[in-house]
Amino acid sequence: MAKLSRSEARIKRHARVRLTLSGTADRPRLCIYRSIDAIYAQVIDDEAGVTLASASTIDKALKADMAGKNKTDQAKLVGKAIAERAKDKGITSVVFDRGGFRYFGRVKALADAAREAGLEF
Repeated sequence: MAKLSRSEARIKRHARVRLTLSGTADRPRLCIYRSIDAIYAQVIDDEAGVTLASASTIDKALKADMAGKNKTDQAKLVGKAIAERAKDKGITSVVFDRGGFRYFGRVKALADAAREAGLEF
């Protein structure tokens, strides 16, 4: 049996976690995706199938703040922005979905910043 590539292993981990993890209207899912040069966060209601809030490093509203910062600091800004946008929609608690990525580095920085900004998970 062939060994899975790094991206295939991540997708398999994410699919396994998603079997038990789901967002509801009361407690939506905070989903993270980390690419090589950007990080994306969405607050999703899986029952209705809608995205309630989103933020990323390529977001036009955040683009000016990203200049000159390293990727971890950019992830912190995205975490703070997603928490503020979720709170504006009346969302205070979420289920954290790390997307199969290790809870380390940029993913951890985004999660910690979202917690500090008022999201509970």
